[in-house]
Amino acid sequence: MAATHSTELVVIGAGPGGYTAAFRAADLGMQVILIERWPVLGGVCLNVGCIPSKALLHAAKVVDDAAAMSAHGIHFGKPRIDAAKLGEWKNQVVGRLTGGLTQLARQRKVTVVHAAAKFESATRLGLDNGETIDFRQCIIAAGSESAKLPGLSDDPRIVDSTGALELAPLPKRLLVVGGGIIGLEMACVYSALGSKVSVVELTDTLMPGTDADLVKPFRKFVEKRYEAIMLETKVTGMRPTVPGIEVRFEGKDSPQSEIYDRVLVAVGRRANGDKLDAEKIGVEVGKGGIIKVDKQMRTSVPHIFAIGDLAGGPMLAHKAMHEAKVAAEVAAGEKVAFDARAIPSVAYTDPEIAWVGLTEIDAKRDGVEYEKTRIPWSASGRALALGRPEGFTKLLFDKKTGQVLGGGIVGPSAGDMISEVCLAVEMGADAADVSLTIHPHPTLSETIGFATEAFEGTLTDLYMPRKK
Repeated sequence: MAATHSTELVVIGAGPGGYTAAFRAADLGMQVILIERWPVLGGVCLNVGCIPSKALLHAAKVVDDAAAMSAHGIHFGKPRIDAAKLGEWKNQVVGRLTGGLTQLARQRKVTVVHAAAKFESATRLGLDNGETIDFRQCIIAAGSESAKLPGLSDDPRIVDSTGALELAPLPKRLLVVGGGIIGLEMACVYSALGSKVSVVELTDTLMPGTDADLVKPFRKFVEKRYEAIMLETKVTGMRPTVPGIEVRFEGKDSPQSEIYDRVLVAVGRRANGDKLDAEKIGVEVGKGGIIKVDKQMRTSVPHIFAIGDLAGGPMLAHKAMHEAKVAAEVAAGEKVAFDARAIPSVAYTDPEIAWVGLTEIDAKRDGVEYEKTRIPWSASGRALALGRPEGFTKLLFDKKTGQVLGGGIVGPSAGDMISEVCLAVEMGADAADVSLTIHPHPTLSETIGFATEAFEGTLTDLYMPRKK
């Protein structure tokens, strides 16, 4: 039977990776069909992830900044939070961006089909609306979804990261299960809006896998604001009751049980690579839904590519977008490969934490010799003027060559600043390349220049003993 549609390239999933792949392939002259199972484009990131959470984090920052100024003689009074209206504004931000993607698809003549897809053969997809698509090449960009704890009750007061974006009504007490980036970002939002927040984490640190010194200022900052931070603690059960969700704990310093108005389960994400029947046509799908790919983003079936969360590596939108361009260009016949030296990570918490390249955890594990310089923001005029001296900037260098290997930043706008460090790593810059680059003063970004000057022995803004 003939297929309902046929195309040169089909892209499954319209998140940051999927729409980037579709648009790039169209720009290269390919006929493209973009499949999205939800009614709008943008995927998790745009609709229920990166973008709406950042809108709410901005609102939280406004509240926190206003409160902080009371210590300096400007008093605003207690804010009145209209959670429903705040949610409407957040949705308007999302709607503007999703509408823009629809327009971009139309301008590029990318055909958009709203349906869920599975492989029927190596050249045909079946859709849940009864249609089929024949294709010459395919890019899988089906993303990931929130991981779930087994045995949870189906209660609207127990939410994942998507449900947490629906603020109204604001809970009096919120428990965040999982001390990773997603949970901690939403903890910042709810705390600023007036909820009493507690965080429970199974390991011995917040943001597991992040250098301990980067996490330390953040933990010190939020310990004053949150009701409790319970590390090395396991949630052993949740029971819905009329007053709230009764949560039972097991840990050295944890209570036996507590009742919360809402519980956010943020224990990570799981790739969707095993939900498309791709393994039935020979695509190698590994543990946790991860699809094995090469540097050209090809799967074990050469005309089928995989990108983004389900292609392994960090589950980050900016990584997916770069992989998407590689896959689209290879599909169009160009000789390119994904060869990023460094992929930055950012926690948009308060304070923000950002890092890129070599971490101290990795260096110590792999036996990499490095030299570290660290600039406290208490030496930054701009940080002091902002009333935020708790942060710092650190860089890691090759001891022999002075090449910048990685770095981390804690403090306001760390996510914006980390790009300079990322560029230095990607370009193979050494300390002199950065230190001799004139940074504007007074700015937070000049602390990156200070860190390289400290390595070079030319820093005058702090006293550091001369190198031998």
